[in-house]
Amino acid sequence: MTSTRLLIVGPQGSGKGTQGIRIADTFGVPVVSTGDIFRANIKEGTDLGLQVKAITDAGDLVPDEVTFAIVKDRLEQPDAAEGFLLDGFPRNVAQVALLDEFLTGRGEALDAVIELNVPREESLKRIALRAQEQGRSDDTEAAIAHRLDIYERETAPILAVYRSSGIVDTIDGVGTLDEITERIVAALEARGLARTAAA
Repeated sequence: MTSTRLLIVGPQGSGKGTQGIRIADTFGVPVVSTGDIFRANIKEGTDLGLQVKAITDAGDLVPDEVTFAIVKDRLEQPDAAEGFLLDGFPRNVAQVALLDEFLTGRGEALDAVIELNVPREESLKRIALRAQEQGRSDDTEAAIAHRLDIYERETAPILAVYRSSGIVDTIDGVGTLDEITERIVAALEARGLARTAAA
């Protein structure tokens, strides 16, 4: 069985959460989403959840060491042994180094990085709609703009690191859900990554 180790990257509102789930299903790997892990902890009122809620309500991002500890723990679980799709980590160059060191220690590496390319105006429009539909306290206009600024300043540079390895596929993130999924799958299959028989 071949492994499939993926990272999906895109600004808030790019649809990476939705596409991540679809792609992970198609290739038979678990989604490792820092956002989902954080939200589950917030919902359960754990110590981590309370810490994360205070940080995200201020529109800030959770510190590298907290995020990496959670991701490392998740990647060490048996279902991630043959592959995974990372969503939300690494989100800066320091975290890329942490992930690379961890994967290299296991004799592994990422197979592909999916970059969802969405204009800022489109991201803002989608997040405003999501906030309305889901009543998310962390989706105020100021917090959204702040997070998009952080993405452009901190996360976008990780793509340059991965481009130097030749593993980035830039996907047009505007279109229907199915169109975007098809673009991603086609790019990954062009790299020789095989979808699971059931997909």
